[in-house]
Amino acid sequence: MDASVRVLLRTWLRPAAVTAAQGLLIALLSLTTHVALFVLSLAALLLIPAFGVGFAVFPVVTAAVRVCAGLHRRLARWGGVEMATPYLPAPAGARFGTWRRFRWVVGDPATWRDLAWLLPGAVTGAVCLAAFVLPLYGLEGLIGVPLVLRAFGVWYGYGPFWPLDGLVEALLCFPIGAFLLAVGTAAGRWLVWLHVTFAGFFLPPTRGAELALRVRQLTVTRTEAVDAQAAELRRIERDLHDGAQARLVALSMSIGLAEQLVRDDPEAVRGLLAEARETTGQALAELRGLVRGIHPPVLAERGLSGAVRALALAVPLPVEVTVDLPGRPAAPVESAVYFAVAEALANVGKHSGATRAWVELRHAAGRLTAVVGDDGRGGAASLAGGGLAGTGRRLAAFDGTMAVTSPAGGPTVVSMELPCELSSPRISPSSGTG
Repeated sequence: MDASVRVLLRTWLRPAAVTAAQGLLIALLSLTTHVALFVLSLAALLLIPAFGVGFAVFPVVTAAVRVCAGLHRRLARWGGVEMATPYLPAPAGARFGTWRRFRWVVGDPATWRDLAWLLPGAVTGAVCLAAFVLPLYGLEGLIGVPLVLRAFGVWYGYGPFWPLDGLVEALLCFPIGAFLLAVGTAAGRWLVWLHVTFAGFFLPPTRGAELALRVRQLTVTRTEAVDAQAAELRRIERDLHDGAQARLVALSMSIGLAEQLVRDDPEAVRGLLAEARETTGQALAELRGLVRGIHPPVLAERGLSGAVRALALAVPLPVEVTVDLPGRPAAPVESAVYFAVAEALANVGKHSGATRAWVELRHAAGRLTAVVGDDGRGGAASLAGGGLAGTGRRLAAFDGTMAVTSPAGGPTVVSMELPCELSSPRISPSSGTG
């Protein structure tokens, strides 16, 4: 494909098609749901003092309103505008039909902002239909549909000519169509922008709601971090009790028995000392393994880049490692990312059936990103109680996120991102294959 054609597709045709589709979906959603949901919400509110039925009905209608608002947020995100979900988390036991559910819905400011947005949002959303109709009508003239219909004797018109009586009028469909396509594309972008901007006053969380949601999120991640730390301490205690401690007890018994036999049976003492030496080596190996699980020495010595390369060498398939870190993260962040990458690579080696894998580490705009991918069979998921779920909880303690993309047939891509600052700048990024 010619370079100019690719530039045209990328800079004009593709955005125009996205805007037209976005305008059509916004208009259809607005015209088919907004007025009905507003009327149902109003009726449910009026039924509260009258019959009390509204206590059960209003939360149900509100749930439908939130689904509609969520679809508008997704459409805005499709156009490049991010809108976070503003709703407060539901309290425990807030089932439909309960007083707790009603109180939660009524007490959430986002409920009333959604309700206030429905009718004006229906107007701005309906206007977005022009973002689809105008370019389509212009494209119709540009490709000569009126001229074809006139050739077959179909009564038809285009633009200001209804019907097309003469050949000149029919041929004018080409410049008129080009004009309408250009104007419709430009106007469509503006109309969709207007709708999204107007929705931005109602649908995203307010500053206060953002702070409340942030506090709740930090509370949850703090609780998960405390639980994970407690589980890690229990694991260390169990490993010490079942491993090194048992070895040391056996060592103490062997030495005690050797003390009793040192005069009477020197030959038996040699055997006991050899056994004690072997037990000492096993205890030291288990302690080293335990320490390595807490904070790997390779991470302290070689940094995150070198430690990840060491992980890649242990995977039984080619792993390409690409690093773009102009410095070192803080030690806790470095450790969290290391263990996250280690878990992802362990899954690649055990379950993926892949022939190759890759790891990317990069830092930009104050965020550290780690991506682990493979060309295996796919189907990976972050299930509760699984290793990936534990990785997500570990990263959440640092306000990080993890996303798993693994369609059937692959590829599998695990993306991890968390905010951090770097220190000790290096000279240049590097890449290699493990």
